[in-house]
Amino acid sequence: MGFDEGYASRRLPGELTPQTLERALWILVGLSLVGDVVTTFVGLQLGLAESNPIARNVIYSYGLAGMLVMKGAAVGVGLACRPLLPQVYRVIVPAGLAIPWTVAVGINLYMISRVV
Repeated sequence: MGFDEGYASRRLPGELTPQTLERALWILVGLSLVGDVVTTFVGLQLGLAESNPIARNVIYSYGLAGMLVMKGAAVGVGLACRPLLPQVYRVIVPAGLAIPWTVAVGINLYMISRVV
């Protein structure tokens, strides 16, 4: 079974191409990464606790540098795996990073609002 890349491009709304969508999601990855790191450390300063046990151990052992290395490693794995996918499916890599980090920012903001 073959894959028609042109067909997949036509299925997206308007003039949105997979490449444009991927670019937008990589921007969201950057914003959500920064947002997650900032809101996590603000929450910790306010007395909240990190709920992710891996992140908690990294933060308590290595602080901000550890958190940045951990996030950088996640982005690195995504970038390393990206070329293994057909062009039209590469959008899943930034989506897989951006969606959970964006949700984490929302949860962090909610938790911060509860203690401020």
